[in-house]
Amino acid sequence: MSSTYGKIFKISTFGESHGKAVGLVLEGCPAGLEIDENKIQLDLDRRKPGQSHIVT
Repeated sequence: MSSTYGKIFKISTFGESHGKAVGLVLEGCPAGLEIDENKIQLDLDRRKPGQSHIVT
């Protein structure tokens, strides 16, 4: 799996959807921009399997 999105901020994804890991490279951020990894992880955790008996 590999995709690239955006013009100002460019996001390139890599990895396998059902593999051990997926990731991304974020380009175009101004120097010194703080990225809160905990907020990103909260969104990722919402998509983890087993979080609901209604969806996978």
